[in-house]
Amino acid sequence: MQLNVLGDDCARTILVATSDGPKTAKELTARTDSSSATVYRRINNLLESELLEECVRFEENGSHTTAYRATVEGLRVRIDSSGIDVSLSKAE
Repeated sequence: MQLNVLGDDCARTILVATSDGPKTAKELTARTDSSSATVYRRINNLLESELLEECVRFEENGSHTTAYRATVEGLRVRIDSSGIDVSLSKAE
């Protein structure tokens, strides 16, 4: 997992927003004060880092859309004389 992706405010906002359920890219764009292109780049970075997953969200009218949800609930970083160890708690 790359810690670099968490250094970006937009990526962190996306993770927080998707921790309570799937959100569409349009919804995430509205929450981040970023362009849709920036949001899609951050989504791709989070997907590659396995901190986010793609899912299908069904609407009440029967339509469906692509949405994203966080796959991680917690992150622990341990630093000692042997190096840096990062462990994730996966969301259920």
